[in-house]
Amino acid sequence: MNSCIARPQARSRIGNIALTLCLSFFVSIVFDSASPAFAQDSQPLTLKDAVALALKNSRELALSRVQYTVAQNEARLAHSAFLPNIFTGAGYVYSNGFPATPGGSAPSIVKVVYTENVYNPELHGEQRADEDRARNQQLEIDRVRDTVIVRTASTYLELAKVRHGLELLRAEEASAQKILDYTRERAGAGLELPIEITRGELTSAKINYHILQLSDRNDVLTEQLRGQVGYPDRAAIQVSAEDLPSTAEESAAALENVALENSIDLKEQENERSARQHLFTGAKRSYWPTVQLIGEYDLLSEINHYSEFFKGFKPNNVNIGVEITIPLFAAKTAATVALAKSELQVAELSVGGKRNDVRLDVRQKARDAHELESAREVARLDLKLSQETLAELQERFDQGRASLRDLEQVRVEESEKWVTFLDADFARQKGQLSLLQTTGQLAKVFQ
Repeated sequence: MNSCIARPQARSRIGNIALTLCLSFFVSIVFDSASPAFAQDSQPLTLKDAVALALKNSRELALSRVQYTVAQNEARLAHSAFLPNIFTGAGYVYSNGFPATPGGSAPSIVKVVYTENVYNPELHGEQRADEDRARNQQLEIDRVRDTVIVRTASTYLELAKVRHGLELLRAEEASAQKILDYTRERAGAGLELPIEITRGELTSAKINYHILQLSDRNDVLTEQLRGQVGYPDRAAIQVSAEDLPSTAEESAAALENVALENSIDLKEQENERSARQHLFTGAKRSYWPTVQLIGEYDLLSEINHYSEFFKGFKPNNVNIGVEITIPLFAAKTAATVALAKSELQVAELSVGGKRNDVRLDVRQKARDAHELESAREVARLDLKLSQETLAELQERFDQGRASLRDLEQVRVEESEKWVTFLDADFARQKGQLSLLQTTGQLAKVFQ
């Protein structure tokens, strides 16, 4: 009873506490609802995550899958000729004379027709060719997938390189400004020629121009990566300098074998050759008879005067049997066979040429990758030498045996070596991506 009757001051304190709890609860709801967006902005995006999101959101990949479904349905349509087909219908035909329809069959009230091809080599060859070409469309899915992986990985790696380069250039800009200020002071004291000021201003202008270029490139790459991974407009993307997932070192011969085994272009040519082979075989066998199961039910009526022309009239008529068609002379068949044979020869030559192209391509890509790896090593050692020179000069500067301008000049050079190394490293990564795509190992590396 006493607890229900509170003093005004106590009621005021309780009301403040309740208001505070309500506000806290409201704020927690707002921040909880907004937490996914904040988490997206705060968490760095890894290379593998970027590739996975790009594959998930790619419209090109979705379109390729739909096109594969279309190709499968075309193959099913060709196969339907060898499945039972039943048709029915009803109608009325007036007869004044011998009962017949324009198609040559007897007029009937109800008709049910059954057909099924048992042996038709030309249609069978077309069906098998459609199945081979459907497999080609399935390979196109893999091709589009690899294209998406390369494009996304290249964008991600270049964006990380550009952002790192911007950090280095801004540090280089600060060092160049220190050198310029130092030179102006000495020129004011008559210790430097005016040309040294111009030289310093030119260096600063070059650095500022390079920063402007990289800033523009950063904006473009950020927008591209947003679109690829499905982030909303203006969403922040944090990337980090990463290397490609490691792969086992393989000899040139081993790389050739892997490329020949995985080459999408080669598999497509082989499937096309198989399709041409089926068409050629079907064309040659079209000289042979075709066999078809047939069945027909007719409900006839006296309104067509059947009893006047036939001794025995039955309203219900059933015909079931096998229809064999024997080609005696067909000029089109010989021309079809000749065309199919020439197209098969083209396909066989294309397979041999494509196999040679794959070998040459993988050899060139492997050589390029080795050269880019060597160029990166040169840039790395050049950067290391610059860093060691900077450390040595820093020690001399601390001892009063080197000037500030000399120290900052070496800092500028060290930043330039860093940028050169980043360019060489990115070129090496692009070479690796190209080699992985040629050997069909991209999906395995990014799975």
